[in-house]
Amino acid sequence: MPRRAGVPKREIIPDPIYNDAMVTQFISKLMLDGKKGLAEKIFYGALDIIKEKTGNDPVEVFQQAMK
Repeated sequence: MPRRAGVPKREIIPDPIYNDAMVTQFISKLMLDGKKGLAEKIFYGALDIIKEKTGNDPVEVFQQAMK
């Protein structure tokens, strides 16, 4: 951490599949020991299950659940 200047906030890059920044943040929180690929498989698998069971857009269901 620099002594004089503050550390600038990094821009959150949206995920490549759903193009949503909240999905990226959730995957980062789900990740253990730097295993991002495994966290993505778990999360995207869960969204596939939501899409099959509800028939709705899984990202909208995820955002509604987060609110």
